[in-house]
Amino acid sequence: MGGVWDGVLCTHSLTEQGVLWSMCQVVWRPLREWSVTPDIVGAQSMRWSLTQLGLLAFSLYVPALLVAADPLHQVIDHHIGGAAGGPVAPTASDAEFLRRVTLDLAGRVPTIKETRAFLENVDAEKRGQVVDRLLASQDYARWMQEFVSVWVLERRNETTIAQPDWVRYLEESLAADRPWNEIVGELLFVPTEEPEHPAAAKFMLVAGRKGNSHQITQDIARLFLGRDIMCAQCHDHPSVESYTQRDYFGLYSYVQEKPSQARSEFESVFEPGQQSTGPRLPGRPEREIPDFETAPEAAAAAYRPRLMLSTDLPHPENRLFVRTCVNRFWYLMMGRGLVHPLDADHPENPPSHPELLEALQAGWVTSALRIKPLLRQIALSDAYQRAGSWTGLREGETIPEDRYRVAIPKPLTPEQLAWSLLVATGNRGRMEQAPASDPKFNWYDYINGRSEQLPANTAETLDLFGRVLGAPEGENQDQFNPAMGHALFLMHEPLVLDWLEARPGSTIERVLAAKDASAQIEEIYLSVLSRQPDAQEHRDTLEYLQAHQDAPARAVVDLVWSLLAAAEFRLNH
Repeated sequence: MGGVWDGVLCTHSLTEQGVLWSMCQVVWRPLREWSVTPDIVGAQSMRWSLTQLGLLAFSLYVPALLVAADPLHQVIDHHIGGAAGGPVAPTASDAEFLRRVTLDLAGRVPTIKETRAFLENVDAEKRGQVVDRLLASQDYARWMQEFVSVWVLERRNETTIAQPDWVRYLEESLAADRPWNEIVGELLFVPTEEPEHPAAAKFMLVAGRKGNSHQITQDIARLFLGRDIMCAQCHDHPSVESYTQRDYFGLYSYVQEKPSQARSEFESVFEPGQQSTGPRLPGRPEREIPDFETAPEAAAAAYRPRLMLSTDLPHPENRLFVRTCVNRFWYLMMGRGLVHPLDADHPENPPSHPELLEALQAGWVTSALRIKPLLRQIALSDAYQRAGSWTGLREGETIPEDRYRVAIPKPLTPEQLAWSLLVATGNRGRMEQAPASDPKFNWYDYINGRSEQLPANTAETLDLFGRVLGAPEGENQDQFNPAMGHALFLMHEPLVLDWLEARPGSTIERVLAAKDASAQIEEIYLSVLSRQPDAQEHRDTLEYLQAHQDAPARAVVDLVWSLLAAAEFRLNH
């Protein structure tokens, strides 16, 4: 495979050090290696080793929407600002930004030490610096593992693969910023002999999927192709013309184990007549499977449908895959997908900002489908850094969420809430170091009042919060479903009250040790809400503390508890 092909990419990328690469000369060489040499920003070069060819074809397909020298965060602001339809909220305060970005990139609220340091920092580049620090932190890997696990497993149970093995596999992959398509390929197919990442098999083995090709088909379509195609199992979708039965069974053919199973026959309940298809992704040609009845087993192994799916579906040229995943990472940061709902991508539900979605896809492909550069660029945008509250609206005026004129409040996930409570109350270190319960903690008995045994460590705590506050396993985890039980859980949960004991290193102990009431008030607000109290809050809190000088410890606990139960704490705003 000789020869060299030169082309020009009018898209954007970042090195691991955050340096902009633009207007790159792209040279294709043998061994599937891309050499990228910047023509404008220096004489250094950067190399990617990609397992797929498709970077160039995809990137050249995307129109040059802006001057290529613009960083991606400026491209974001160009498109969001151009379609805002009115004035936008001012930039979030430092305290608001720090809390938001720490929740989005580390899955927890900032510690009081982090908050004080950031608010006192006068460096004009401090926001970019904190983004880079968070992306490099172990908390990023831990939080993204939790986010990805909920996304791809949907809280389904599975015990064949030990949970610590699954967590380690994802955390190491995400910390190293391995290309997302590589990780997805491993989830879709794990070889039976000497697998490099055996824990990835958990994706196919969870409850509801194991041995159920239809469930696997529907889940892969929703999670990685942005399509809820369940109705297309029996007929073309009644209201979405592009969700066809042929597409459904093309994907169904892909999830089979053997080449002999790769041809699927189907018939619509509305239109009699047998049809058939081999492995086929929506919008892509059907894959041909040779007849292996008399061929050696080794030859047939290369045509196992699910093995082919593991390379075909997450390929950079599969625009549905790239589009769906970019849209989900945008949703993680911004609170709403450019295509929304996330599993309703079809012509009748177009993206709110189609050119921006194309630019995000192009930028992500040129960064080899690594997640960190994408999240970094979103976090640096003005659109992300808008204030969450704004007095600039006219009376009665409402802002459509899909204009992003003001930051969208995002309910904390069960995992974010659990970690944030641990940080805000000063119990994280203690709970992380604690051994498991003996006897074993039973979340079901606990929430039903049959056991008073509290979770002993973070693993048991996260399991409890996921069970109580998360959507039922196998159901859509993206929708916020507030319930009275959720509010009562926080208000009366013995575990939260236990975390408000004055233990060594706890927030309550620090507050009680403060030199005076004003110092106590500052300690409470910085610890729980990651900000200073305003003048009115300070006066009201001071009045409360002075009125309860006969029981100062009880008054402090009640104040901290009231802020933990408030909407301001439960939302990422």
